[in-house]
Amino acid sequence: MTDTLTKTDSLSKTAGANAPINDTRKAELLAKQVKHIDIKSFDARPIVDAMSDMSFTSRDLGRATKIYNEMLADKDCTVCLVIAGSTSAGGCMDLYAELIRNNMVDVVVATGATIVDMDFFEGLGHKHYQALEIPDDDTLRSLYIDRIYDTYIDEEQLQDCDFTINKIANELEPRAYSSREFIRAMGKYLSEHGKKENSLVKLAYEHDVPIFCPAFVDSSAGFGLVKHQVDQMKAGKPYLMIDAVADFRELTEIKIQAGTTGLLMIGGGVPKNFIQDTVVCAEILGHDDVQVHKYAVQITVADVRDGACSSSTLQEAASWGKVNTGIEQMVFAEAGSVMPLLASDAYHRGHWKDRPVRKWGAIFGNK
Repeated sequence: MTDTLTKTDSLSKTAGANAPINDTRKAELLAKQVKHIDIKSFDARPIVDAMSDMSFTSRDLGRATKIYNEMLADKDCTVCLVIAGSTSAGGCMDLYAELIRNNMVDVVVATGATIVDMDFFEGLGHKHYQALEIPDDDTLRSLYIDRIYDTYIDEEQLQDCDFTINKIANELEPRAYSSREFIRAMGKYLSEHGKKENSLVKLAYEHDVPIFCPAFVDSSAGFGLVKHQVDQMKAGKPYLMIDAVADFRELTEIKIQAGTTGLLMIGGGVPKNFIQDTVVCAEILGHDDVQVHKYAVQITVADVRDGACSSSTLQEAASWGKVNTGIEQMVFAEAGSVMPLLASDAYHRGHWKDRPVRKWGAIFGNK
C-alpha cells in the first residue's frame, strides 16, 4: 500500500492536468478555520422562550425544543440523533459531540459523510475552512480544495482520512462488520491516536453510544475499504466487508429493547428512513407490541411537494406506522441556524442530568 506521506507528496507535485499546486494560493484560500459553536458558552433559554410566543418558524422551533426537552425528561425514552447534510462541517460538530458527552443522546444514525469525512476527519487533526472567496471550481480542483457550499476541505488531508480507514481495516479480523461495529473501531483508534477531544466518533466509543451509517461506504470510508479489499484480493487473502443487513438488524434490536423512543432529526435522506423503519421491521419479526416512535422532531429545508423522504412530514410517517402524530414537530429551517438554540436550551434546562445512562452499544458485547 502507498503510505499517506508518499501519496500526499505526489499530490503536491501534480494536480488537475499534471500542473503544480500553487501552495501560496491554496494557503490564502484555507486561511480561516470554521469554529464550531459551543452550546455551553451561552444560554438560549430566554430567546427560545420568546420565540415560542412568536409565529412561523420561530414558534415551530420553540415547540421542537420543548419536545426534545420532553424526550430528555422522560426517563424511559431512548433518544436517537439522526443527522444528514453538512452541519458538522459548517460548525455544529462540537454541538453533536456535547450531546454525546452529556448523555443527551443514546443512539446515532447518520450519513457516512457526517461520521467519516467530517467528524473522524477532524478527529485526526484536520480542519474545515470558511470559503471567504470562491474562485471557479476548476481552480479549486487544481489546488486540491473540495467545496461544500461556502466551506472548504483540503483534499490532501481528506486522503489521509481514506488511508487511515484503510489502516484500521487492515488491522481488523477479515470478516463481516456492521457499520456500528466498524465505527466503534474508528472511535477506538481516535481514543488512542486522535488529536481532538470533542469528536462524536471518539466520545461515542468511550460512552458506548452506537453509531449507525446505513450508507457507510458512500463516504471517505468507501475509498479506504475498497483499497483494503483490492489489496487483500491481490495478495490472495480474506478481507473485511460491511454488512448492511446487520445494521438494520442491530438498530431494530435496540428499538425492540428500548420501548419508548424519540427522534431528533437533522436533515432527512437515508438516516431518517432507516431509523423510522425499525418499527416496521420489529413488527415483521413478530413484535406486534412494539411502540411507534413516541417523540419526533425534524429540522429540514427540503420541499414537501416532491414526495421525497427527506421532506416527508412526520404526519405522513404516521401513515406508515412509524411515529406518533401527537408529539412531533417539523421545523423548516437551515439546521445550522437553529440547532445551536435548541441544543443550548436543552443543555441549560438540565434534564440530561437525571437521565439513566443506557450504553446501548454494550448489548452487542462491545464488538
